[in-house]
Amino acid sequence: MQIILYLSVALIAIAFLVLVIYLSKTLKSLQVTLTSVSKTLDGLEKQLDGVTSETTLLLQKTNALAVDIQQKSEGLNSVVDAVKDVGTTVVKFNGTLQKITNSVDLQVEESKEKISQIVQWGNILLELKDKWQARKQIKDEVSTKERQGIRSH
Repeated sequence: MQIILYLSVALIAIAFLVLVIYLSKTLKSLQVTLTSVSKTLDGLEKQLDGVTSETTLLLQKTNALAVDIQQKSEGLNSVVDAVKDVGTTVVKFNGTLQKITNSVDLQVEESKEKISQIVQWGNILLELKDKWQARKQIKDEVSTKERQGIRSH
């Protein structure tokens, strides 16, 4: 029975040895894996530092651009206000011009008959002037002939 006891202890020792060997291999494999993970995390940390610095620079540039756009927008607002004022002035000018045109049209319509009469009177005066000049010319011709007739005698 002692042999069985020794054999059992030896079997337990061998089993324990096998367990220790496999556990040792597993722990070494785990150590390699953890070392690899550690290196990967170090690389990621460096990359994250680079991304963080680039993000900070990009944020600063974005803020500067936003300030520049704000300033230009404020400057553009004054131009838009000026253009709006010009538009209002043009609209008022057009309204005034239309009122003047309507007033002139109304006065022309009202004065149409008077103008027609003035033109008729003007034509009559021109005819009278032409007749008067024709009579004067005839008188001048008659008087010139009479003078020539007196001289030739």
